[in-house]
Amino acid sequence: MNRVRHKKSRIRIRIIACIWICVLPLAGLVGYALFRLYSYHREYDQLVKNITGTNTYNMSFKESMDETMYRIIIGSANWTDPEQKLKGDNPKDLIRGATDYFTEMRDNATEANVRSDLDQIVRLLDILDERVDDILANVEEGGHYDENMELLDMNIRTLTSLVQEDIQKYIYDEAANMEQLRRSVAASLVTTIRALVILLIVILLFIFITSRRLTKSITEPIDELCDMTERFARGDFTVSYHPNSKDEMETLAESFNSMVGEIKTLVEDIHREQVNARDAELRLLQEQINPHFLYNTLDAIMWMTEAGENDEAIMMLQELSNFFRTSLSKGQSEIMIRTEMEHVKSYLNIQRYRYQDILDFELDFAEDIMDYRVQKLTLQPIVENALYHGIKNKRGKGLIKVSGKADMEDIILTVEDNGIGMNTEELARLRGLIDGSVKDDEQHGFGMANVEQRLQMHYGRAYGMKVDSAYGEGTTVTVRIPKVGD
Repeated sequence: MNRVRHKKSRIRIRIIACIWICVLPLAGLVGYALFRLYSYHREYDQLVKNITGTNTYNMSFKESMDETMYRIIIGSANWTDPEQKLKGDNPKDLIRGATDYFTEMRDNATEANVRSDLDQIVRLLDILDERVDDILANVEEGGHYDENMELLDMNIRTLTSLVQEDIQKYIYDEAANMEQLRRSVAASLVTTIRALVILLIVILLFIFITSRRLTKSITEPIDELCDMTERFARGDFTVSYHPNSKDEMETLAESFNSMVGEIKTLVEDIHREQVNARDAELRLLQEQINPHFLYNTLDAIMWMTEAGENDEAIMMLQELSNFFRTSLSKGQSEIMIRTEMEHVKSYLNIQRYRYQDILDFELDFAEDIMDYRVQKLTLQPIVENALYHGIKNKRGKGLIKVSGKADMEDIILTVEDNGIGMNTEELARLRGLIDGSVKDDEQHGFGMANVEQRLQMHYGRAYGMKVDSAYGEGTTVTVRIPKVGD
């Protein structure tokens, strides 16, 4: 019996020794994995802090800077009064705060591309500071309003746009570094898994029963986490890992879940910011209406009233009311084609009162497209261009024909005039102004370029306008949009 107990005791010692032989390397490996995980967590946490802090400047710096300088130029913010000078937003403080922030980040940056991005931002802020000093000096001297407004448009807003672009590039590069960090974590996990598998094979040779428990308690959670990691790598941000064991895997799962949640929030924030920026730009483009039309129409109404043509003045006021009611449209960016047609009709009726000797028009819209929706102020700028650059430059009475019809899954809107038309060089220039390849400081063709930009922003590059013209024959503008219902 003693020999048996001694033999059993030796077996137990061997088993315990075997377990310790397996546990010690595994403990060392887990310790190394936790250390690496902590290092990755610190790097990731710093990346998130950098992106989050920079994102604040990305969203507010340009708007605050442009608005503050504009208020100083127009006198809304009294910069010349020493007692009022520092009240409210101070552009120098804005630049100084941004410069200090990005300088500190540049000094702490370790990646060459990130350091280059931050260095570029700091240089642009220094230049912006000099340009701001130029304007502030003009303001303190007095006068220089037109010069200051030109400096605001050409220097300040351009520089703040460049700063914002470089901030976005920095955010992109930091996001790329975050992806590289994720890959490093994945590679480290693969290495750890391989080591664990080797250890488990050794355990199987010595203690078969214990190895089954170890296999179940170690490999299954790791395999599940690998599956979650692969799903996450494919873009599935809904993954969440919750192991049953109360060991290192729980810590790893919490970090993994936290990382997934924070990245998901960050991606959603960036996407939401892009959508909001796009909507804001669309609204801004839609609100740019030529004020001269209103002034000229009111002048014409005044002349009619003075001439005793009260009935004509009343009808013209009704058309003007209809025109601006549609232009406002309760803030909506899209209206029915029926409403857009009425808007163009009101515009042409007003212009026919003013140019009755040279202008006639026709409207021909298919009934089956009337209830589809279109971007507001799509046709009116084109019709205005046809009148002022086509009909008015022609001898005799001209005709503008506006029509619309369905074409498969799209809608074709056409504005034709029999005005003076354009030669090959003029047509090429107009097309360049519309697609943005040609710049004009006097903003010729701005209205049609505005329409083209809004159409492509809202519907995509496949849609927009096409211009055809022949000198002495007239011009045809064709607009293609998708069928969009309520």
